Amino acid sequence: MAVPALEIRNLHAWYGESHILHDLNFSVNQGEVVTLLGRNGAGRTTTLRAIMGLTGARKGSIKINGTEAIGFPTHRIAHLGVGYCPEERGIFSSLSAEENLLLPPQVSSTDKGMSIEEIYDMFPNLKERRNSQGTRLSGGEQQMLAVARILRTGARLLLLDEISEGLAPVIVQALARMITMLKAKGYTIVMVEQNFRFAAPLADRFYVVEHGQIVESFAASELNNKMPVLNSLLGV
Repeated sequence: MAVPALEIRNLHAWYGESHILHDLNFSVNQGEVVTLLGRNGAGRTTTLRAIMGLTGARKGSIKINGTEAIGFPTHRIAHLGVGYCPEERGIFSSLSAEENLLLPPQVSSTDKGMSIEEIYDMFPNLKERRNSQGTRLSGGEQQMLAVARILRTGARLLLLDEISEGLAPVIVQALARMITMLKAKGYTIVMVEQNFRFAAPLADRFYVVEHGQIVESFAASELNNKMPVLNSLLGV
């Protein structure tokens, strides 16, 4: 059996005194797209932040490609080939789109990351707006730039937090095409998504998070049978 790209066991995480994740367990295979579903406040974003070492205290096990990372600082976790796209995007507003793309360091010793040309092939909008300041990009263009910046680093495990939120349907469709292309290239993707219609056709497997625990897991092939359960848990 191949080593999972991500394996989380008995994970607990805190923000100060607040205990958010309670014995969380799940795994993601190499090259899989996995979606974390759940209501707001369930602990999905905290799960991504805990993987990156961005919460307070953590306890349990987080293995990235077989390497135990629970005790690592964030920069060492990134150098295991992990890219994190937070909900707030973090675009440098005073830099142009292309300057934003040239900024990230290479984090992987085995993968050089995508070239600027490859990025522009995947995101023609960014090529057109390459000289525009970050503040002058639309929300959709900023989201594309935030994801594209990660792809420059050589990260092969991507953690994407609500990348479709609040965007026009045409941009959401472009992001869906991007995920399909990245999957074809062998990237491993963990998505937190509120937009079930966006996530449903893209994911290989789904995990439902509630009160900081995984309460349901199923493959894409089981989705239709699981809809009554999802309606109950999520109101989708």
